[in-house]
Amino acid sequence: MDDSVVVALFRHGLTELNKQKAYLGWTDAPLCDEASSDLANLIFNRPYELVVTSDLKRCLQTANLLFSEQDAIVLQEFREMNFGPWEGKTYAELAGDSYFEAWIGDPFNVTVPGVESYSNFSKRIENGWKQAAAMMTDKQSKRLAIVTHGGVIRHVLSKYAHSQKGFWEWSVPHGNGIEMVWSSKEAFRRDERCTLLREVLLTENQNG
Repeated sequence: MDDSVVVALFRHGLTELNKQKAYLGWTDAPLCDEASSDLANLIFNRPYELVVTSDLKRCLQTANLLFSEQDAIVLQEFREMNFGPWEGKTYAELAGDSYFEAWIGDPFNVTVPGVESYSNFSKRIENGWKQAAAMMTDKQSKRLAIVTHGGVIRHVLSKYAHSQKGFWEWSVPHGNGIEMVWSSKEAFRRDERCTLLREVLLTENQNG
C-alpha cells in the first residue's frame, strides 16, 4: 500500500506589479489579464484531496483557475512577507534608502520599522504549515496543494526539501508548481525533510 504524502506548492500567477519587479507582499493585487488567461487554459492531473490558499486576491484567483472544481481552504498564514512602506516600489526606487540598504545586506536578521521581520515571517508560515498538516490528519488526506507566494515557497523548500539549499537558491516561476513527496505519513508527521522533489506538469489545453 502506498503510504506516501505529497504536498504541492503552487506560486500564484503574474500581476502587473510583478511585471514591474516591484516589492509585492500584502498589497492585494489581482492577476494580470494574460496570467488569468494562461492559467484558465492549463490542464493537469489534479490528484489533490485538499487545496489551501493564501487569502490574497492573486492566490485566490489562481486557486480558482487551477482547482475550479474544489473549494480551497483559506489560510492568511500563507501570505507573502509584508514589505510595509516598500510595497509597490522597485529596487531602483528604494536604492539609497538606509533602511533598505541595510536590509538588502542581511534580510534574515535586519529589522526595519513597518516591514515584517524574517523571524516573524517564518514563524507565521510554520504556523500555517502546522494547521494544514493537522487538516490532512483530520481528513485522512495524503495529497495537499498550497497556492501561495514566492517567499513562502522558498522558506518551505529551505526547511523541507530533500536537498539543503539557501533561501535564494530556490525558485518556482509564477503560475507553476513543485511537489514535495514524503515516503510515509510517519516521516511527514515527524516533520522530516521530504524524500523527493518533482515539478508539477502543467500543459496547455489544445482544445481550449
